Amino acid sequence: MKSKALNRKSPLLSIHSFLMMAFIYIPVIVIIVYSFNDSRLSMNWEGFTFDWYLSLLDNRNVMEALKNSLIIAVTSTIISTVLGTMAAIAMRKLVSKSKSAIAGLLYMPIVVPDIIMGLSLLVLFSQLGFTLGKMTVMIAHITFSISYVYAIVSSRMANMGNQLEDAASDLGATPWQTFRYVVLPSIWPGVIAGALIAFTLSIDDFLISFFVAGPNSSTLPIYIYSSVKRGISPEINALCTIMIFVSVALIILAQWLLNRGNREEKKTSMLPF
Repeated sequence: MKSKALNRKSPLLSIHSFLMMAFIYIPVIVIIVYSFNDSRLSMNWEGFTFDWYLSLLDNRNVMEALKNSLIIAVTSTIISTVLGTMAAIAMRKLVSKSKSAIAGLLYMPIVVPDIIMGLSLLVLFSQLGFTLGKMTVMIAHITFSISYVYAIVSSRMANMGNQLEDAASDLGATPWQTFRYVVLPSIWPGVIAGALIAFTLSIDDFLISFFVAGPNSSTLPIYIYSSVKRGISPEINALCTIMIFVSVALIILAQWLLNRGNREEKKTSMLPF
């Protein structure tokens, strides 16, 4: 009787879930819908048009912000993916009482509020005499992206045994050959997923970038923020819509890669050895 009571769905829980989803997604849907509005007044619907998306291509400030965002995102993604993957591999092999403390430090940028991260990095760069610009934004994005890459890759490696690595070593493989032909093929879904998440976070980041960006290193989120202060236009709605779809697509791709990797791992574990 108790199990039936637990399995019975509460209508209040369903209503609560629906209201929460509506609260989260209705504003996003409104932005997407009004990005196709033919009127320059954002809440005055006058018809359907793609003109605002086309006008983004002629907006020099948008193109400059897009260029900065892509340069920063690609560079920080490559570096943070390499460093995060190396950290996950090193932590897997580490045998020490301080392992949990080191892991906690690696997770720290995830739990520290963005405003604290941005302010602390700004103080650090000021003390070191760095000029704020693309380089400082890249360093800031690498700082928090490493933690996400590490978390994803380490979770991928959690159920990996040492049998294949030991067998490769017994057969005379060097550490690099073992990594190249044994470890990397096993963890590549996590590595790619971590890279996609890092790229998404870098493209979408505003608060940390706002603290450490210079006058000529404005990213898309910073450009959107500065434009909104003058009023929300359909062009800004169009830009936000593009960023929403790109972010969602990258997150879905990352999750698909992780699920595919998990399925391949299950198939491999079922093979008789």
